[in-house]
Amino acid sequence: MRDILRKEIRLSASPLAFLFIAFGLMFLIPGYPILCSAFFVTLGLFQSFQFAREANDIVFSALLPVAKRDVVRGKYLFVCGVEACALVLMLLAVLVRMTVLKDAPVYRANALMNANLFALGTALLIFGLFNLIFLGGFFKTAYKMGRAFVTYIVCAFLTVGAAEALHHIPGLAPVNAFGTDHIGLQLLLLAAGAAAFALLTFLSYNGACRNFERIDL
Repeated sequence: MRDILRKEIRLSASPLAFLFIAFGLMFLIPGYPILCSAFFVTLGLFQSFQFAREANDIVFSALLPVAKRDVVRGKYLFVCGVEACALVLMLLAVLVRMTVLKDAPVYRANALMNANLFALGTALLIFGLFNLIFLGGFFKTAYKMGRAFVTYIVCAFLTVGAAEALHHIPGLAPVNAFGTDHIGLQLLLLAAGAAAFALLTFLSYNGACRNFERIDL
C-alpha cells in the first residue's frame, strides 16, 4: 500500500494539488467567504485527476501487481492526505483568529462567516461531499469526471451559501461565535462535520471499490 501511495504522490499527482493546499490559509482573509478555500483545495485535486487521466494512469495502475481495490485505496489515501494538509492550515488560521486576533476590528466588523470551529467542521463537510460525489462518480467509469465535478460544485456552493447565511437567522448567531464563546457548541459542530466527512468518505470508498471491480479496462 505504501508503494501505491508513493506512486500517486510522485507520478500521478499534478503539482497543482500540492500548490492549492496553501488555499487553506484563506481562513485568515477578512470579508471573504472563507469556505471557498475548501473548494479551491478540491479544485487542485480535480486538476490532478485530469492530469492522471491524460497520462492513462488508471490503466497503468491496474497493470501493476496489486488488487483493483488497492488502486482505489491509493487514490482515496492521496485525496484524504491533501485534504488533511489543507485542514491543518485551516486549523492554524482558526486558532490564530480565535486567540490572538479574536478582538481585531477587521474581523469583528465582518458580516460573513467567522473563522471558528464551526467553519472548520463545514470545511470537513465540503471535503466529504467531494469524496462522495466526485471520487465516487469518477470510479463509476474511471474516466469520465466532468458531470461528477459539476454536481459537486453545485452542492459545495449550496453548502457554502447555507453556512454563510446560517448566523443571520434569528437564534443561530452563536454558530458565528468569536474566540472561545459558545465553545461547547463549536466543538459539537466540529465533531458533526468530522463525522459527516468520515461517513461520506467511507460510503464513497466502498461504492468506488465495487464499481471499479466491475469496470473492464
